[in-house]
Amino acid sequence: MKIGIVTITFNSGDVLIPFMECIKNQTYTDYILYIVDNISTDNTLEITANYTEDKRIKIIANDKNVGVAAGNNQGIKQALEDGCDALLILNNDVEFEPTLLQKLKDQLLQHPEYDLVTCKMMYFFDKQLIWYAGSNFDRKNGWLVPHIGMLEKDMGQYDTPKQMEYAPTCCVLVNKIVFEHIGLMDEQYFAYFDDTDFFYRIHKDGRHKLLYYPFVEFYHKVGSLSKSKDGTPQNFKFGDFHIKLSTRNKVYYLRKQQSIYAWLNIAWFFIRMQLRFVVSGKYNLNSKTYILLLKSFFQGLKMKI
Repeated sequence: MKIGIVTITFNSGDVLIPFMECIKNQTYTDYILYIVDNISTDNTLEITANYTEDKRIKIIANDKNVGVAAGNNQGIKQALEDGCDALLILNNDVEFEPTLLQKLKDQLLQHPEYDLVTCKMMYFFDKQLIWYAGSNFDRKNGWLVPHIGMLEKDMGQYDTPKQMEYAPTCCVLVNKIVFEHIGLMDEQYFAYFDDTDFFYRIHKDGRHKLLYYPFVEFYHKVGSLSKSKDGTPQNFKFGDFHIKLSTRNKVYYLRKQQSIYAWLNIAWFFIRMQLRFVVSGKYNLNSKTYILLLKSFFQGLKMKI
């Protein structure tokens, strides 16, 4: 099985060398790494150039920032053209064990009833804390996808492989047939909710199942690239980039469901914003954030479906 690994870089110099070393040290070697760069202005491309003697590493250098969704699509299309059998969509603000590819590939081959496989993911800055241990769609909350086990200490409580409905594209191995049936990422998202949308379409289609496989060492430097969080996992401070896109894209994602229930969730989302920033008296302290939320909310209403 030839695996195409797709990762998106944008000023990723701070995290890229450990990521590249993790790739270089993989025991399974039948892969091609596609690095899609969104016009980085730091030393990202200089770092990647140090690894291009390896013919399995291909650089796709964009002349503008096309976003995560479109960047992933570029890598996926190229990998499919190059004859890859499966695609590993992978963040580069992560570190992982040398047998990651081998283990995920083996799960796909040993369990042909599954076409996607993901792993348990831990916080890099506190390696005892879980970031993701599976996820299913919350039907009562607009088909959102809360992570199972988030911020819990790992005591082996989620060490049972099982079917799940959602995995972040931080790390998920996908059989190429899924893209043939479902299509690619919706590029209007730019970043955030593109993976939620992708797995929602997979779930609604019903032909492909996701396996959660916990026996992999995988650590995520959450928020380090988008600067959406500061420091440790307990520090829940989001930046403007995250607030803008997550708000806009949540509204767009709900609208795409085209149901009365989705519109009720949109209405409740708007009411919650008012309660948080107006009724609670926080508006005066966070007027900039409140205005950004409002603008992003209405942008989501205007996006073309």
